[in-house]
Amino acid sequence: MIRINLLPHREIKRKARQQQIAMLAGLVGLLGLIVVWSIHDIITGKIEFQNNRNQYLKDQITILDKEIAEIRDIKNQTQELLTRKQIVETLQNSRSEVVHLLDQLVRLLPDGVYLQSIKQEGHNITLIGYAQSNAWVSTLMRNLESSPWLESPLLIEIKAMMINNVRQNEFNMKIKLKQASISEMLNLSLTLE
Repeated sequence: MIRINLLPHREIKRKARQQQIAMLAGLVGLLGLIVVWSIHDIITGKIEFQNNRNQYLKDQITILDKEIAEIRDIKNQTQELLTRKQIVETLQNSRSEVVHLLDQLVRLLPDGVYLQSIKQEGHNITLIGYAQSNAWVSTLMRNLESSPWLESPLLIEIKAMMINNVRQNEFNMKIKLKQASISEMLNLSLTLE
């Protein structure tokens, strides 16, 4: 029998297989690197896109915060203007109260009574004056009670004094100015005239 040596042939095939395996390993490694690089590039792009979106949102939030601050300033200015308007309206409505108060006091003051001081704090009025007798103080209180502009006369104190060798009664009295609506005030002022 003839002997054929197949070792060189096997050796050649083995080298060819090793080359194929090395090429396949190189291709797989290269393909793996390409896939990893692509995935990394995609993820980096998405992160950058999200960072851009986040920055846009931060910029818009900053703009909105400025607008909110401006709105608050406008609301504060509006509130201040409304408060000023309210004060002006209150002063406008109450400017005739002093006139009515003095008019009522002059009309309602009996002959034997004269006032030394009138002090007003809000709608509370303090009267200090002198009367020839206690009866005149009672008459003054009844007159004040019947007034459409005044209410709740309250005698705080009354004391006898000698002024210029004449016996006088010094009194301290509190009354309240009625808060009437504008239409009531106009009606009352028309009826008084």
